[in-house]
Amino acid sequence: MPVYRADFVFPADRAPIANGYVEVDGEGRILHVSEHAPSDTNVTRLEGALVPGLINTHCHLELSHMKGRVDTGTGLLPFLKAVVTLRDVDPTEIQAAIVRADADMWASGIQAVGDISNTADTAAVKAASSIQYYTFVEAFDFLQGGQMAKDVFAKAQSVLALHQEPKRMVPHAPYTVSPDLFEAIRKNHDRGGVISIHNQETEAEDELFQTNTGGFVEFYKDFGFSLDHFTAFAKTSLAATLPHLDNDRRTLFVHNTQTTETDLELASYWNGKTYWCSCPNANLYIENRLPSYVTWIASGVTVTLGTDSLTSNWQLDLVEEMKSIQRLQSYIDTRTLVQWATLNGAEALGFDARLGSLSLGKVPGLVLIEGVDGEGRLVAGSKGRRIL
Repeated sequence: MPVYRADFVFPADRAPIANGYVEVDGEGRILHVSEHAPSDTNVTRLEGALVPGLINTHCHLELSHMKGRVDTGTGLLPFLKAVVTLRDVDPTEIQAAIVRADADMWASGIQAVGDISNTADTAAVKAASSIQYYTFVEAFDFLQGGQMAKDVFAKAQSVLALHQEPKRMVPHAPYTVSPDLFEAIRKNHDRGGVISIHNQETEAEDELFQTNTGGFVEFYKDFGFSLDHFTAFAKTSLAATLPHLDNDRRTLFVHNTQTTETDLELASYWNGKTYWCSCPNANLYIENRLPSYVTWIASGVTVTLGTDSLTSNWQLDLVEEMKSIQRLQSYIDTRTLVQWATLNGAEALGFDARLGSLSLGKVPGLVLIEGVDGEGRLVAGSKGRRIL
């Protein structure tokens, strides 16, 4: 059976092991993880940190053709306008970019992905991929409700039918989904499953829900949508949205750069199965900011990592996301980052029975992070490479 020895082994569900050994069977199932080698075995020596396959809980694979087409640092609202106006190109180009991005994620060590879809453009690639995908078909009606909500829901249902399981229809964000559409999405769900929703990525989102002011008012006018019917709640967008979501299923809140300690506590009280996805490089790309990780850690919430899309990122590589966090928030250690990027993400997507940790009996994949320092920390040259 294959046995690997690495400078550091990060099992994700327990403490790291210096000079650790990992044994797997022919299917990649974990048989042995410890500081001791199995007896009478040939060992493959690896330099770096050996970790489980990485779990990318937030990606927009269908936007891979837009790499480099949207300026950095503009803020979320100009970014959204650019995405709406630039996303439609030749279908051949779209498919080629999706194929490349899927292959690159696999090579860099990504084992599973929570993928946002507005179309069926990615369906064939995901069905044939080595990556385990959870597809979130996103619905939004720009807060219009009524007939538009019905039309949007019907279109999302048709897109959902073209994707393989596991899959769910989900609301895009508080600022784009009316109560009518929220209710239609809720009624469409079976029990269980996962909900993903963009949350509190810009100050303008909370301004809209608290006072019906801010950048979203002009944003909607520019696209010909009126908000005359919209009533502010004097609450944060998260507080206003929770009543529209089911509190009996895993819920993945994405981005959360404006989320406060009070918001975190409210959501945790509302549902004990909440997960908080950070896409650090995308947040830096769009708004030059990161969430308050120190608040997240102090609040004890469960954190996952995502890449967002190539529209808002330079690559779809979770090791690069981990490096950015450790470079800019160096108090977060590698063990914590590995857990965010593996076990927590697997739990959020419901893949933790097989993926997410180097636990006996799992088949999580193996990834070597090369170029770590003598304490196992990530440095500028660190890079993920798939072993299994």
